[in-house]
Amino acid sequence: MHNKKKHTFHKGTVKRLLYYVFKFYKFQFLAVIFFITLSSFVGVSGSYFTGNIIVRLILENMENGVVAMKSDFEAKLAIYVGVMACIFSLGMLANYLYSYLMGKVGQGVQKRIRDDLFKHMQKLPVSYFDSRTNGDIMSVYTNDVDALREMLSRALPLVIAAFMQLITSSVIMILTDLSLTAVVIFFAFLIFLLTKFVAMKSAKNFIAQQKEMGLTNGYIEETISGQKVIKVFNYEKRNIEGFEKHNNELYQQSLRATRLSNVLMPGVNQLGNVLYAIICIMGALFFYYKVPSFSLLGIRPFQIEIITSFILYSKLFIRPIGQISNNFNVIILALAGSSRIFEMMDEKEEEDQGYVLLVNAKEGENGEPVEVEKRTGKWAWKHYHKDSDSYSYTWLRGKITFDDVDFGYVKDKIVLHNITLYAYPGQKVAFVGPTGAGKTTITNLINRFYDIADGKVRYDDININKIKKEDLRRSLGIVLQDTKLFTGTIKENILFGNVDATDEDVIKASKLAHADDFISKLPNGYNTMLKNAGANLSQGQKQLIAIARAAISDPPVMILDEATSSIDTLTEKLVQQGMDEIMKGRTVFVIAHRLSTIKNSDVIMVLDQGRIIERGTHQDLLDKKGKYYQLYTGNKIAE
Repeated sequence: MHNKKKHTFHKGTVKRLLYYVFKFYKFQFLAVIFFITLSSFVGVSGSYFTGNIIVRLILENMENGVVAMKSDFEAKLAIYVGVMACIFSLGMLANYLYSYLMGKVGQGVQKRIRDDLFKHMQKLPVSYFDSRTNGDIMSVYTNDVDALREMLSRALPLVIAAFMQLITSSVIMILTDLSLTAVVIFFAFLIFLLTKFVAMKSAKNFIAQQKEMGLTNGYIEETISGQKVIKVFNYEKRNIEGFEKHNNELYQQSLRATRLSNVLMPGVNQLGNVLYAIICIMGALFFYYKVPSFSLLGIRPFQIEIITSFILYSKLFIRPIGQISNNFNVIILALAGSSRIFEMMDEKEEEDQGYVLLVNAKEGENGEPVEVEKRTGKWAWKHYHKDSDSYSYTWLRGKITFDDVDFGYVKDKIVLHNITLYAYPGQKVAFVGPTGAGKTTITNLINRFYDIADGKVRYDDININKIKKEDLRRSLGIVLQDTKLFTGTIKENILFGNVDATDEDVIKASKLAHADDFISKLPNGYNTMLKNAGANLSQGQKQLIAIARAAISDPPVMILDEATSSIDTLTEKLVQQGMDEIMKGRTVFVIAHRLSTIKNSDVIMVLDQGRIIERGTHQDLLDKKGKYYQLYTGNKIAE
């Protein structure tokens, strides 16, 4: 069952690779086939001249076993040498042209696959990245795509040339002698059986090798990003042991993958040597006993030139089989890499059946929303009605409600139970509780990083499943605990929140977040280039930029997940003042370790083990002397 599945999978992989070749590079690839065919014909023609005409020329000039230098010998020899020079020059030109074109095809296919792979990755759900390491995903873009490039640019043209040479050599041999052709084909069949055996044994090992390479790269990526933690806890020795374990497993998988395939080429060469010896012996016997030569051209006496030519033909026939065997590792490795590439491309995209859109709006004569193209700072929901093929509009106000919501990252394991909450426009809702209580998970459901198992989540009384995800997320400003900045200037990172914002908008948002003070003091100010996720900034500075990025989007709803966790107390007070300005008139969800940042919340939700166990204002919860009271009197939220 396993082998059958594997065979079908690789067959589909080859078909999809050929789709890229013929869809985008059909004429270039056909030109490659033409020049490869020409090159193969030149190779066989050269052997014909060498094994037949030259030998005949010598025989024609022999007298009593000695070559007699007849008057026209040198002239004929010069003509034959000239013809052969022209033929081989044509072959060199054909080799150059097909190599050049195939390199262009290979690089082009590789580029298009990378483009499609990256575009598809942008459409994958967050859950896909939760279940895989960054290193494993990067391995697809590097190791697997590079293996594909190696096959398309180098191995594939050689294999095609080998097959064309097999065909042309077969035709010439059949036209020369059927008996010796049968011997060559018999040995070719033995080589085919050997290659098939090695392919079946090695293919699964090459796939395992690629997967283990991804895991090893993932381990390296984690080690690089976590160097500070590793050094603080003196974990270098154990980390080395962990890498050696991964590296050893990669070594074992690679060894198993190449063990048989490395034997293939020497085996083919030895069979080729045996074949040469057999042809020489049979040819000598046929010539000595005057056995007639049978071919499609008829019956004729067995001559020395037949033996000489056939030795060259058999080399031309066995050589391409050796070339295929020599590129066997590259082909199987590329197919294994391609399997992983297409496996990623076949991952189910994030589902989005939403049809309610978010549009810029202004007030009409009766206060109703009217859709406009330019940004006005006001938004409306645009509802499409299938029955009447019309639209209606309602103001975006920022009301979020959860009605008896259950959720689990895995279907069989529910982590949120019966979550019911109401966040009205302009309210500040805070979540507190121990780590793993479900605080961040609730906010991830608002932006639909994940879909709920049961219940309803509504936005302005609209089921969020009906809202197009892009528009839903555009209405939300999010500041995550794990600040992520990108390579580029500080201004470009802030503009993530609103690509249409002006320089004045960038400065205004930065001042609200109290980031302008330190940005202005940098050598290049807002044009300071950030590299390596902003490694040249402090954690607090990166957090301030993230807050400015959220502020510039001017969203009706904001989610602050530990937004001030990496900011010192003095900076926190300044940021809190700016955040208070940003939060005015908006619905805000806050998750914070420091209870001082949520005291003024309209409602505080206390979570424990995926359930809301308390809710109320700061003073109400203190008066109850429950879980919140315990957390507050401890002056921090329990971890």
